[in-house]
Amino acid sequence: MQTKAKEKINIVTLGCAKNLVDSEVIMTQLKGNKKDVFHQREDINPDVVIINTCGFIDKAKQESIDTILKHAKEKDEGIIKKLFVTGCLSERYKDDLKSDIPEVDGFYGTRDLPELLKNFEAKYRNELLGERIITTDSHYAYLKISEGCDRPCSFCAIPLMRGRHISKPMEQIVLEAKNLVSNGVREIMLIAQDSTYYGIDIYKKRMFSELLNKLSDVEGLDWIRIHYAYPSGFPTDIIEVMKEKKNICNYLDIPLQHGSTRMLKIMRRGITREKTDDLIRRIRDINPEIALRTTLIAGHPGETEEDFHEMYEFVEKSQFDRLGIFTYSHEEGTSSHKLEDDVPENIKRSRSNKIMALQQKISEEKNSKKVGKTFKVLIDRADANNYYGRTEHDSPEVDNEVIIPTKEMHLRVGDFYDILITDSREYDIIGKVV
Repeated sequence: MQTKAKEKINIVTLGCAKNLVDSEVIMTQLKGNKKDVFHQREDINPDVVIINTCGFIDKAKQESIDTILKHAKEKDEGIIKKLFVTGCLSERYKDDLKSDIPEVDGFYGTRDLPELLKNFEAKYRNELLGERIITTDSHYAYLKISEGCDRPCSFCAIPLMRGRHISKPMEQIVLEAKNLVSNGVREIMLIAQDSTYYGIDIYKKRMFSELLNKLSDVEGLDWIRIHYAYPSGFPTDIIEVMKEKKNICNYLDIPLQHGSTRMLKIMRRGITREKTDDLIRRIRDINPEIALRTTLIAGHPGETEEDFHEMYEFVEKSQFDRLGIFTYSHEEGTSSHKLEDDVPENIKRSRSNKIMALQQKISEEKNSKKVGKTFKVLIDRADANNYYGRTEHDSPEVDNEVIIPTKEMHLRVGDFYDILITDSREYDIIGKVV
């Protein structure tokens, strides 16, 4: 008697690292139910496609819709049998999407995993909570410490899609970290909508520094990296822990959004420019070795030329090690959507480009000062000519890389090496093994 072939399930992930973690959890649950599941494989001819969507800004929403339509066409043509959509866009626009794209077999929100699994006759297995299949390079992984957000930022639709802040229990996070390390992970990026708010809901106080202490004790975990720290009410004790613990990277991703007090008030950020300047100074006073990464928004409603020049001066003064900037996206359901989107798109782009041109000069100058110094570098990948790695001051995909010519010697991806920096560029540095 011929055995029926398992249906092949392919998961497509769009958006941020938090979405990637969600896709990895879906994969883990399906694998735990003995399903044949893959991530973004183009060579497997899947029977089923699950699209994990992003709904953060206009560009991301359009990419999600285009991806759904592409696979809906494949279903119409009989190339795939079933199509499911989950994630942020589905959470936010479920009813509209159902009527507009009837080819989709089911739309699910950000917290509907048990319902999604039922389509595959799979049960949500609580015993898999501390385990996760990773889709990144095997030596690093993202670890989500909480879900949702309680902040009232006027421009942000995340609470509409992700709900209120819910911290993951500390013992579950530590267990997941241990399991990741046992599978070869050497670096973990801690992510959340607001990492510094961790613990308030379940422990009734901020517990991020305690979490960092516990994670730093996980044997075999070489690097711990902090992303998405909110500046208002920032607990500087985490910088003390960072300085004390050798395996916590001297790196902080702290999205500040603007450099004008007037704009920060309109954005409902709960902080002023003066307090932001003071926070940056205090962080650097405690830990002079720290690399600060931030994110800004250009062209929020009400932003004048004067406000923009304040932000430009703020970036020039602050000398951030890493910086990204978005042009404002007018998101329905947010407080900012009630305001007139009064900054033209070309002005938004122009302001964004000016900030990035400034940051390029800052980065080039900072990188030039690294020439002649030696850094511990984690090797991420290689091609025919070069190895590409990162220092503790760089997160994967968004930050600088260290380039080492392959003619130097054979290096193993996923291992650490001491690299002497011999040259620099705007966003990369070049070196050789000591």
